[in-house]
Formats: sequence, structure tokens, C-alpha cells
Amino acid sequence: MTLGDLIVDVAASAAGPLAHGSDRSGRVVFRQGGSAANTARWVAASGGQAVFIGAIGRDDWGRRLRTSLVDAGVLTHLVTKRAWTARIVALVEPGGERTFVTDRGAADLLVPSDLRPRWFAGAAALHLPAYSLYHEPLASAARRAVELGRGAGAVVSVDLASRQPILDLGAAEAWARVAAVEPDILFANEVEAEAILEGRSERELLDLAPLVVVKLGGAGCRVLARRGSSDVPLVVEVPTRPVAVTDTTGAGDAFAAGFLVRWLVPDGGRTATALRIQRAARAGHRAAARLLSNARRSLIA
Repeated sequence: MTLGDLIVDVAASAAGPLAHGSDRSGRVVFRQGGSAANTARWVAASGGQAVFIGAIGRDDWGRRLRTSLVDAGVLTHLVTKRAWTARIVALVEPGGERTFVTDRGAADLLVPSDLRPRWFAGAAALHLPAYSLYHEPLASAARRAVELGRGAGAVVSVDLASRQPILDLGAAEAWARVAAVEPDILFANEVEAEAILEGRSERELLDLAPLVVVKLGGAGCRVLARRGSSDVPLVVEVPTRPVAVTDTTGAGDAFAAGFLVRWLVPDGGRTATALRIQRAARAGHRAAARLLSNARRSLIA
């Protein structure tokens, strides 16, 4: 189960370096985006039961995005707001790096009273991109969702999602917002981790969650886990095979989905052993690789 943003992703891939102040030929496509929705889609693609909770506008884009998720096998609980459906312009440069300009619109307007406790019955996990914790009233809805999810026995995970929103909010405040939901699992890439740590040791991320997954791009990931009363955490490096990349958008969301689906498999309890971490990380790598190979891009008409 994920809660947060469902967004029209307008992806513009340039055929060469951007020509500032001029034109560059390329390709422009419309896709289903939003970190929370992307993760739900990839939970379904990874064999899990996917549920998405979020808000859309009263417009045709909202209807199209709903259909896109349903067609991907995601159970949707969507609340319609008097606003426009969120949209992003993603500028994708050669090599796959992307830059976003985001108008969050209806995505931030979900309120706690929109949530229904029955939606959370039997939930094994609740995943929140940190975007869901930074803006009101969505942040209040996310905290309420954590209460309902934990009441159902769900594992709570948070993905830091992006560096610039951490800097805009301030590292101390971003840390406090994440700490307030007490996640069981924290996902971050290296630059996101650096932004929220402000020069502190990476191991201090274990103050936010007992399991921390640091994504290293093409190098794989590094997972840190608390070990009882020991001051020395378990650290597991899980490499991955290089993949030819044209667009990295959504790769972190796919990784989180694959990791969570494998992590929740009941194969010996929930103890963070090295073997269990390796299996979950490899599942995450496989999901990200499938997205990066363009095998399951979520184009919408």
C-alpha cells in the first residue's frame, strides 16, 4: 500500500545537450508519474498486491491516470478534489539524468478524514515517499495513514525521494517529519542521505529507522541494519549489473517496490539477516532494471 502523489509526467527527452535559450529536437511523452503511484505500479509488476491512496483533480487527466493504475493491477482509493491533477515536466538529458519542475495540485489536498479504516485491513506494508510528509494537508493524512496501517500490523517505509525538497524545507525539519512517523525501513540515495544528514555519518540514519537502504545507482545499494543492543550495525553491500540507461525516472520507486515485496515474504521471520537483505535488494535491482530497460513504461494517451 502506498499513499501520496499520482501525477501526469510530461517527459521530454533531448536528442543532445540542452540548448539553453534555443531549441533541441527530442521526444515528448505523457506518462503516469508520482513516486507513490510508481511504487504501487511496481509492487503489482513484482507480484505483490498493490493499493494506492491519493487525490486527483476533477479533470480528464485524473480519469486517465486512474485508468492507467487500474490497468496495471493496482487497487485505487482516489479522492477527487476541486483542483487540477498534479503534473510534472521532466527534462531528460542524454545519459538518463533528469530534472523536474513540479506542480503538485490536487496531490497535496488529501486530508485525514478522506481515509477509511477499512482500506488498511490486512495491509502488510505502507510506503510513503517523503513528499507525502512535507506539505499540508497531505502530511496530516500520511500520519493518520501510519496510525491505521500500524493498527493493521503494517510495516511502514519512507523514501526520501528527492534532494531539493529536503534543502527547501531544511534538513532539521525534514528529519523531524520523517522521524515523526517512525519508519521501519528508510530508502534514500546518496545525495538525499547527504542532504538530510548535513555532514553527519551515514550510520546516523539508523536513528530514523532500524533498516536503511542507501541506493547507489549503477553500483547497487548499501543496507544498514541495527543489531540489538550492539553499537555496530550490520552493513551489507549488494552490487548490481550495469544497465544501459536512457531515462532514470522512477527507477528508485521500482527498486523500493521490488525490495518491499521480497522483504515481506515470510521466509524465516522479519529479522534483518544478511541473506534476507541480499534477497530483497536483488529483487529491487531486478525491478529497477526492468524499468530502465523500458520494458514497462507507463505511457498514457
